[in-house]
Amino acid sequence: MKIEHIGLWTADLEKMKEFYCDFFKATAGEKYHNQKSGFQSYFLSFTDGARLEIMHREDVIKGAQTNEILGFAHLAISVGSKEIVDALTEKLVDAGYPLLSPCRVTGDGYYESVIGDPEGNRIEITIYN
Repeated sequence: MKIEHIGLWTADLEKMKEFYCDFFKATAGEKYHNQKSGFQSYFLSFTDGARLEIMHREDVIKGAQTNEILGFAHLAISVGSKEIVDALTEKLVDAGYPLLSPCRVTGDGYYESVIGDPEGNRIEITIYN
């Protein structure tokens, strides 16, 4: 078995699409828009076949902005090397995205940093040592 895709509600669909395509080399499929419900989404495909569905609907109320919430805690994206973790982290911070945890080796053996995406979701930029 494998996870087919992960869905993520978003307030700004286009901004989130640009973020994942620009910084993580995702490829966006065609935009889906259900006129009746107002639901809109893109499937974003990554080079390893993983997919993220970013979704928007006006009646979905954004939850309270806290550092941690119940449910999915983060999205970890493996980038291939320590040097790429460092470079991509620097590029994101220079672009104004918040650094939530600097580059480090974790107790469970990952080399990673954690940044916030445009809507505050925690993204681990990582490799497994």
